[in-house]
Amino acid sequence: MLTTTVPQRSSTPVPYGEPLARPDDEGRWTANIGCKTCAMAALCTRSPIDPLAHERLNDVVQCVRAVHRGHALYRPGDTFGSIYAVRAGSFKTVVMHREGHEQITGFGILGDTLGIDGIASGSHSCEAIALEDSAVCVMPFDLLEILCREVKTIQHHVHQMLGAEIVRESTLMMLLGTMTAEERVAAFLADLSRRWEARGYSAHAFTLKMTRKEIGYYLGLKLETVSRTLTKLQRHQLIHACGKDLRILDIDGLRKLATDVGAASFRGQPHGQAFGYAPETRLTEHWPGG
Repeated sequence: MLTTTVPQRSSTPVPYGEPLARPDDEGRWTANIGCKTCAMAALCTRSPIDPLAHERLNDVVQCVRAVHRGHALYRPGDTFGSIYAVRAGSFKTVVMHREGHEQITGFGILGDTLGIDGIASGSHSCEAIALEDSAVCVMPFDLLEILCREVKTIQHHVHQMLGAEIVRESTLMMLLGTMTAEERVAAFLADLSRRWEARGYSAHAFTLKMTRKEIGYYLGLKLETVSRTLTKLQRHQLIHACGKDLRILDIDGLRKLATDVGAASFRGQPHGQAFGYAPETRLTEHWPGG
């Protein structure tokens, strides 16, 4: 589908020939298959937007960038210019501490938005790295601002995205500061399950694109602790893990290990309901160093 690929440091968008949204035979606007799970799909297909606004919005987002595995979509200090919607693949967002320690602040999967961190200062504060060969739709922010002033539904959606980013950051702080290792891993897996289900995929079987070490960098846990906790969850027949392939055997039991801090998605896409399970629930088995 992509016409070409983009080198690691290139910021040149790649033209994409197929419109992201188009009217059907009855004049209703629908998204292409690749856009149906996108966080920006509501902008491309929202019915209250008139056809002219649809065409203008389509012109704004009608470019795609391909990012190879391990390459950066943007880096700290890069000038902010666009918001990106993950069209294929997955990303991790990373902040490097002064001591050289890597802190992963989120994982972006199909349909998530990236790049919002650059709005405040005009430059990106973190690095977005592809976990696999990926592609993003590029929406220049200056053009999006113009549309926001002219189309209220677009403005409302952008405000929702910004608010969700605030929720994501506060959720991560609570995750690192108040939850046990068991709760963190359980909440992380339950959240991934919910996010894949929201995109029309299986809530019980999916592939972890990130390594266990990267999960640890995100959850504030050592690699050994992540591995032991996954083994413990498997021993209690909550999950079955084979390499990066994960099957959730008891989703309700997995959610019972998470506190209500898991109510918001860790990537900033808010859920309709909280986990809502008792925070005192724990596995009875304990491991040293967990």
